[in-house]
Amino acid sequence: MSIYDIEINTLAGESTTLEEFRDKVILVVNVASKCGLTPQYTKLEEIHEKYKDQGFSVLGFPCNQFLGQEPGTAEEIANFCSTSYGVTFPLFEKIEVNGENRNPIYSILTEVKDNEGQDGDIAWNFEKFLINRTGNTILRFRPKTEPDDEGIISHIEEFLKK
Repeated sequence: MSIYDIEINTLAGESTTLEEFRDKVILVVNVASKCGLTPQYTKLEEIHEKYKDQGFSVLGFPCNQFLGQEPGTAEEIANFCSTSYGVTFPLFEKIEVNGENRNPIYSILTEVKDNEGQDGDIAWNFEKFLINRTGNTILRFRPKTEPDDEGIISHIEEFLKK
């Protein structure tokens, strides 16, 4: 099973898969509204806007597993993201990214090693996974790596050329 086949709900509660993002470059991020890293929403939205017409999208997956920093309902999350940060990229239902109830999307993603060779559990909110158009190349960036970090941007631009 690929990441594109897994069923998930949108933040609005509609059942879907990531199939519509096949052949696109995507940046998957577990997000939270009450985290010290929450201002990363600004840069996530900026890169989404900059590259979306070239076949790129940020995908946000709210998660409340890290000190309860995403306590809101789907409606509260949507309202916060849109009014506080102008988020237009797709947001999905609140999920678990670690543990027994880990969403299957994150079961695939947590097998990916970061640039230091570490795989496994998500460390914190705003961990990022950059996926190429075929879904075969996945790069992992830890939470404190800013969305507009040169390492992320250079790979986005490289993946968009292929």
